[in-house]
Amino acid sequence: MWLVTFFLLYSLQKAHTEDVGTSLYFVNDSIQQVTFSSTVGVVIPCPAAGSPSAALRWYLATGDDIYDVPHIRHVHANGTLQLYPFSPSAFNSFIHDNDYFCTAENSAGKIRSPNIRVKAVFREPYTVRVEDQRSMRGNVAVFKCLIPSSVQEYVSVVSWEKDTVSIIPENRFFITFYGGLYISDVQKEDALSTYRCITKHKYSGETRQSNGARLSVSDPAESIPTILDGFQSREVKAGQLVELPCIASGYPNPAIRWIKDGRPLPADSRWTKRITGLTISDLRVEDSGMYICEVTNTFGSAEVTGTLTVIDPLHVSLTPKKLKTGIGSTVILSCALSGSPEYALRWYRNTDLVVLDDYISIRGISNETLLITAAQKSHSGAYQCFATRKAQTAQDFSLIALEDGTPRIVSSFSEKVVNPGEQFSLMCAAKGAPPPTITWALDDEPIQRDNGHRTNQYTMSDGTTVSHMNVTSPQIKDGGVYRCAARNSVGSAEYQARINVRGPPSIRAMKNITAVAGRDTFINCRVIGYPYYSIKWYKDAVLLPDNHRQVVFENGTLKLMDVQKGMDEGEYLCSVLIQPQLSISQSVHVTVKVPPLIQPFEFPPASIGQLLYIPCVVSSGDMPIRITWRKDGQVIISGSGVTIESKEFMSSLQISSVSLKHNGNYTCIASNAAATVSRERQLIVRVPPRFVVQPNNQDGIYGKAGVLNCSVDGYPPPKVMWKHAKGSGNPQQYHPVPLTGRIQILPNSSLLIRHVLEEDIGYYLCQASNGVGTDISKSMFLTVKIPAMITSHPNTTIAIKGQMKELNCTARGERPIIIRWEKGDTVIDPDRNMRYAITTKDNSDEVISTLKLKPADRGDSVFFSCHAINSYGEDRGLIQLTVQEPPDPPELEIREVKARSMNLRWTQRFDGNSIITGFDIEYKNKSDSWDFKQSTRNISPTINQANIVDLHPASVYSIRMYSFNKIGRSEPSKELTISTEEAAPDGPPMDVTLQPMTSQSIQVTWKAPKKELQNGVIRGYQIGYRENSPGSNGQYSIVEMKATGDSEVYTLDNLKKFAQYGVVVQAFNRAGTGPSSSEINATTLEDVPSQPPENVRALSITSDVAVISWSEPPRSTLNGVLKGYRVIFWSLYMDGEWGEMQNITTTRERVELRGMEKFTNYSVQVLAYTQAGDGVRSSVLYIQTKEDTEQAIQQLFYRIAHLNRGQQYMLWVAAVTSAGRGNISEKVTIEPAGKAPAKIISFGGTVTTPWMKDVRLPCNSVGEPAPAIKWTKDSEDSAIPVAVDGHRLIQANGTLVLRSVKAEDSGYYTCTATNTWGFDTIIINLLVQVPPDQPRLTVSKTSASSITLAWIPGDNGGSSIRGFVLQYSVDNSEEWKDVFISSTERSFKLDSLKCGTWYKVKLAAKNSVGAGRISEIIEAKTHGREPSFSKDQHLFTHINSTHARLNLQGWSSGGCPIMAIVLEYRPKGNWVWQSLKTNSSSELFLTELREATWYELRMKACNSAGCGNETAQFATLDYDGSTIPPIKSAQGEGDDVKKLFTIACPVILATLGVALLFIIRKKRKEKRLKRLRDAKSLAEMLISKNNRSFDTPVKGPPQGPRLHIDIPRVQLLIEDKEGIKQLGDDKATIPVTDTEFSQAVTPQSFCTGVSLHHPALIQNTGPLIDMSDIRPGTNPVSRKSVKSAHSTRNRYSSQWTLTKCQASTPARTLTSDWRTVGSQHGITVTESDSYSASLSQDTDKGRNSMVSTESASSTYEELARAYEHAKLEEQLQHAKFEITECFISDSSSDQMTTGTNENADSMTSMSTPSEPGICRFTASPPKPQDSDRGKNVAVPIPHRANKSDYCNLPLYMKSEAFFRKPDIHDPCPVVPPREASIRNLARAYHTQARHLTLDPGSKPLGLPHPGSSTTTLPQRTLTMPVSANSASATVAAASAPAADPTAATSAEPRMPTHTKMGGSRDSLLEMSTSGIGRSQKQGAGAYSKSYTLV
Repeated sequence: MWLVTFFLLYSLQKAHTEDVGTSLYFVNDSIQQVTFSSTVGVVIPCPAAGSPSAALRWYLATGDDIYDVPHIRHVHANGTLQLYPFSPSAFNSFIHDNDYFCTAENSAGKIRSPNIRVKAVFREPYTVRVEDQRSMRGNVAVFKCLIPSSVQEYVSVVSWEKDTVSIIPENRFFITFYGGLYISDVQKEDALSTYRCITKHKYSGETRQSNGARLSVSDPAESIPTILDGFQSREVKAGQLVELPCIASGYPNPAIRWIKDGRPLPADSRWTKRITGLTISDLRVEDSGMYICEVTNTFGSAEVTGTLTVIDPLHVSLTPKKLKTGIGSTVILSCALSGSPEYALRWYRNTDLVVLDDYISIRGISNETLLITAAQKSHSGAYQCFATRKAQTAQDFSLIALEDGTPRIVSSFSEKVVNPGEQFSLMCAAKGAPPPTITWALDDEPIQRDNGHRTNQYTMSDGTTVSHMNVTSPQIKDGGVYRCAARNSVGSAEYQARINVRGPPSIRAMKNITAVAGRDTFINCRVIGYPYYSIKWYKDAVLLPDNHRQVVFENGTLKLMDVQKGMDEGEYLCSVLIQPQLSISQSVHVTVKVPPLIQPFEFPPASIGQLLYIPCVVSSGDMPIRITWRKDGQVIISGSGVTIESKEFMSSLQISSVSLKHNGNYTCIASNAAATVSRERQLIVRVPPRFVVQPNNQDGIYGKAGVLNCSVDGYPPPKVMWKHAKGSGNPQQYHPVPLTGRIQILPNSSLLIRHVLEEDIGYYLCQASNGVGTDISKSMFLTVKIPAMITSHPNTTIAIKGQMKELNCTARGERPIIIRWEKGDTVIDPDRNMRYAITTKDNSDEVISTLKLKPADRGDSVFFSCHAINSYGEDRGLIQLTVQEPPDPPELEIREVKARSMNLRWTQRFDGNSIITGFDIEYKNKSDSWDFKQSTRNISPTINQANIVDLHPASVYSIRMYSFNKIGRSEPSKELTISTEEAAPDGPPMDVTLQPMTSQSIQVTWKAPKKELQNGVIRGYQIGYRENSPGSNGQYSIVEMKATGDSEVYTLDNLKKFAQYGVVVQAFNRAGTGPSSSEINATTLEDVPSQPPENVRALSITSDVAVISWSEPPRSTLNGVLKGYRVIFWSLYMDGEWGEMQNITTTRERVELRGMEKFTNYSVQVLAYTQAGDGVRSSVLYIQTKEDTEQAIQQLFYRIAHLNRGQQYMLWVAAVTSAGRGNISEKVTIEPAGKAPAKIISFGGTVTTPWMKDVRLPCNSVGEPAPAIKWTKDSEDSAIPVAVDGHRLIQANGTLVLRSVKAEDSGYYTCTATNTWGFDTIIINLLVQVPPDQPRLTVSKTSASSITLAWIPGDNGGSSIRGFVLQYSVDNSEEWKDVFISSTERSFKLDSLKCGTWYKVKLAAKNSVGAGRISEIIEAKTHGREPSFSKDQHLFTHINSTHARLNLQGWSSGGCPIMAIVLEYRPKGNWVWQSLKTNSSSELFLTELREATWYELRMKACNSAGCGNETAQFATLDYDGSTIPPIKSAQGEGDDVKKLFTIACPVILATLGVALLFIIRKKRKEKRLKRLRDAKSLAEMLISKNNRSFDTPVKGPPQGPRLHIDIPRVQLLIEDKEGIKQLGDDKATIPVTDTEFSQAVTPQSFCTGVSLHHPALIQNTGPLIDMSDIRPGTNPVSRKSVKSAHSTRNRYSSQWTLTKCQASTPARTLTSDWRTVGSQHGITVTESDSYSASLSQDTDKGRNSMVSTESASSTYEELARAYEHAKLEEQLQHAKFEITECFISDSSSDQMTTGTNENADSMTSMSTPSEPGICRFTASPPKPQDSDRGKNVAVPIPHRANKSDYCNLPLYMKSEAFFRKPDIHDPCPVVPPREASIRNLARAYHTQARHLTLDPGSKPLGLPHPGSSTTTLPQRTLTMPVSANSASATVAAASAPAADPTAATSAEPRMPTHTKMGGSRDSLLEMSTSGIGRSQKQGAGAYSKSYTLV
């Protein structure tokens, strides 16, 4: 490969591609096979051509020229080869079955076409057969057309006939690509027909019909599969289609599985599995492989194995295509091949195979590279690369032109003068082949490349080599004679010129020169410097030139021509005149060498055996001289009779005995120091001719090739001449044999006669001569023998059936001749078949044989052949006999029967071997005789179908037919009986009425047409409707429905809104559609506009007034009468929040908005509305009100310097906008002081930011000395210093930077500036916005194709909701579709859904931060169900012996359209189901049933909602119409066992079910007990936590006389004497007063708990309209009033419980949706969807810590995992908890039982609970100590109180007069006064805002009502260890006497008399009793925080 690569690169340098003037090409080289009929002949144009015109010649593949054979073969002048039609006797395999090729030759070369296989096909008798087959009913039958192998290549199956009717491949009949007939699902009636194949000859066009074959059908019998048709191996070209047959029989029907190369077939649309086998289209090479077809049933298997080979067509590409290069260059030709492997590659040059020698070699693995080194002129020509694989051949060629490539200079430089340092460039261009290389020399010295001398060289596209010599900064030494020399492998050329560099002249030292005598020599005077006056040469002081052989050029060069040794040898002086009187000189010595001179010598004529002496004498030349000899280029070595003797100047060649081997060219070579010379002469040894093979008499066979042998030798090679003397007598005169294409002299001198004729008989003389001696000759006689030949016979002849017929055949040839007759392939023997007689008559010239047929029969319509045979060959004559007779009757079939006409089609079977001339059709009523027939006569024979019209509907007719030919009329055809069909209705439906239902639907009602006009059973109706509004197209839209009775109703849906429609109705039956009713019009109802108003514009007029204008929506989109417009607008604040949404209604197209906020952004939308409601809103339009004089002061500061101490200054500030200057601030009078206490000049307030952003909280301070800045963050009861880390940074100016804020960064930040003279603080409330909470999604309405959803958004995350993303999918799919919904929408309708289908839906909200959590996935189902069959409908409407008609109208759609009905049926006891699929909804026929057979039927009807099933059994009638008895089950010995099994199975299953249920219940109870124990451990962890409070400072006093409770999406029922008052869903803020807890009740009371949730802060006024667009702490009605309020948002707020103890009632189980109804004035609450186990901020941990009733069935393990997340939160780490109660509900009992270990058994015995177990624990604030001051306040009662808890009390609880006692020490830490007051105030705000609102005049919520008794729920309670104060307070609150309400609040604390603690730590629920007894219960507090663990 490296060598090839080297030569390729070398070739790229040495050779170039040019457009050669002459060319050769192929017109069509794809012709590789020509097959033709002997009766037609063929014309084959030569596929090669050339320009200019090329000589075209044809050759045999052996390389022999072809010759013209008269009337057989001829080559036309244009190169076309023609083979004429010929008789079989003239067939010659050399001519009619051989490989040819054509050549094209011109001056460019000679190319040859690929071999063309020419094959003649002549008529020969053959028959095709079909064998009888056997098959089982329901299996497959295979018929094959058997074609003789001799003609199989040319004959193909064109069709199959069944009872002479052509088979159309459909239904059960299939015809394979290879001509086989497959019949699937074989039936009994298939055995009644005969099957024939029809074949056609590809070239002669003859058709053959096979014999008729029968099919034997048997009943199914269990058997293993048997292969009926298969394959072994196939080789197909790529891109074609192939069918691999594989079919088998067996019962049950076998399954077929295909395997390729051991693996299942790949999934590819090109592979098709059919009953005929595996079909592969568009074949690819990778489809090759081993294919296995596995056939399997339950009894065994079989397989077909075969190999498929896909071959790509060969393609050859030879490069280069044309190459013109020089002699001696290297040529590389690369032959690239593509296609199938295993090819053979051959190289041709000028149509001859390339012979390898010293110059030509072939390289490569596949011989794909041809390499020519040192190419010679003889290597020019056309080179072809041929690739062959089996029958495929491909080639490509290249034209190579080689020429003399001696270099020549085509462009050069001239002499010039340059200054020193002046750059110059010299260019020299040369041409040659191969392209030459150019070198440079200066004064005969090669120029060395350096920084001052640079050369470059390149070759142009025309082959010119260009070289540049660039001299930079030339010096004097760079002057002189520059010479460029171009050299290549052929020769060299030079050019030189002087370049003078200015400077002092001098002469370089010159080297001595050696010259060759007789040649020219140049001597350069190496002068440098310029200018100089002259250059002169001297020899022996004589100025040169002094003779004609000397020339001195102007540049100082001396030329010596024809140098002579004595005269020109010596010293030469170069003298340069540099000044007028000053010259310089330099000498050079010339030595002359004399080359050898060989005297001429010649070889005398020589004969074999002579002695030969040849001297080679050198007459002159310098010694020493060396002399050598060569023969034919090879050095001669003494020996083998040759002796060489050499002396000083002579060498002789001596040959002792001359022979033929001494012939050749002899060269004497003499060489010395001057030169090498040679002289060549040829030695010719003459030998007279002699015979090697002498001619002998020969026999030639007529029409065959013959060779007359004659071989001679001699030297020179003798010339052979053949002569011929005609006649068999003594030769009188010989004439030269004309050498034509038929007669040629072979290279060995033999005479070839390619086609011996009778005229070739006679004497032949072989004569040879070469000029040496006398000529020689020898004669021989050629005898021509004639083989037997048929000279005359009829090709075709006709006979009449029943008459005698004679057939004659004439033959000639050498005697004896035998003539044999054959019929088809059978020899006729008259002795055995008396119908035939043969007679033979021998004349002198020919033999005549006659065959007589007595008489002719239909079977004689075949080929007869007469065979003539003698000793030299045989011949055959074919005679086609046609026996004519009247035709067979046509095969008649009914194509179509209508109500008043029928369509017939017929197929003519045997035509009697005569053209059909016409047909007659006769028909009559079934009951009439043929005497009353009607007929249609003389129907054209070209017609094969007809229509019979004017028939009566529902009538029965008989039909028959005749055919005619010129012989006579056929018998009548088989008689057919038909019945005409029903006709379409003739009347329209009646009483059509229309009723608009909705804006897009109209109800149509009507009655059926009159009975007498129905013309059959009305199957259904078509309702046509069209819009009659202006601009509609007037075309009806058609819907169709089934008929259900005499009165019909249909609703038209999806109509245009508020549009007029015209409706018509048509009835149809099985025959067609009747006339339509008159059109009736109706208008759909109004709807909302579907497009918004157009051209909406907004213009700001003033700072609080804007004008909105628009234009009416397009009339077509109003969908009703326009009532007016509605303008919706809302403000957009700088922090991204939205203001209150307002709207204005108007009838005009312009509205003025007043009272808008100044210099504020607004969003505006406009909609139109009709009577039906609001239409689509316009796109949001943004507008900003104008600026106004500023009323507030921005947070700016300014430092005033250089004031005077002791002098007062007055300061004020005013704001300025583009509208003018605003009001000034209050004036401040100040005097500069000597002391500067610390002051903060930044402002506090609220900062709102999205999460994950950086926030800067400024705290700029002033003072002297400079204040110290300290930042703290309020955390519960203390202020924690802000730690500086990677998240927090305090800058030098006091600014606090928080990076990537999170929800937990929300809170109050205090900045304190302190110096020695004072301090100052500011508080900044940081609110971090997060994504919104999940919405609450519900389904409000469903239909068959839509689901309407409604939702209420969750918490907006501190930022207004910008929109919603609704996702939905089919229930069993995970492919979700997204719908984007506006933020203002609270409902959405999903349209175009599948009927009767379950869908999953989920919703998420998006705000400015991002998308929030996804809602619960809810499921909804569209209306509709699967189909069902009506019990009132009969399944079968008609059954006979072979057919059954099913009534499909009994299927009810279930509200969803039926898409398909699948039926399967089988005879009872059979394994195989027959399936049928239909979309029809009326009737269906089951055909081809067995008579008197019971069948099983199962049906499945499917729609989008599912599938319905129906099964049935039915029996066909017997052949006589009688019914058959039902199938009786065989009773035997197994009946008792079956009965016992039937009884025992249910009993066993029931017993197992009970046992399994008991085990499951036990496991569930054990798991519940384990969960309670786990909850105990969890509770113990919670108990150890501290109490938690929230510090939320607020400005302003406590508000409100009433308690406000937020209950999102809750209905709160307040029961009073008048009944139950229900508050609407929009009342999210419910006032609950003390009176509702303190009304008089019955003596028996119970504790009612109201569980509430706080997802947002309390509302001041008005109802909570939409929580999604409200920031916590704001009012949606009046936002401006709270813009600067401090607030803290808590999304997942806690659950609070209001408890009121009344008469004891059965306990209720708390669930996610419960109602506890008290007597008279109880409170009933439906809990919200979500409970929280902790108060958490908007963090991911907070989300994970949420415990909700959505997962009420969650295990305690899941709750524990939730707690593990929650306990990490900072808010939960300081909480305190107490377990208050724990119980398990039981649906069978109202008793609540604690889950202790002691009661484990009782728990196990409980019935299955309806709800899971519940434990409750509470976290309560401390109890106030002064109950007298707290009468008007609802305060929580603590479970524990100590000094540290006191610090957690709100500010209003810590006031002296309210709670404190004088002896109580205040343990709270000291903090700066301002900071402490604000922090405590924040805690007070939190308490009153989150928990309650104080009213000085109200009663405490938690106090018992006078007269009430405290009876608790019957349960065990766990009491935890508490302090004395807290315990006594709890007991006092719970057990105070009812008669004295004051005592209940002022009793001193005391310990309970009895306290029992559980002894087991493993028990969560333990016993607790007190002195009051079991009925006494520790209260949970009047208003305590409660957490429920579920």
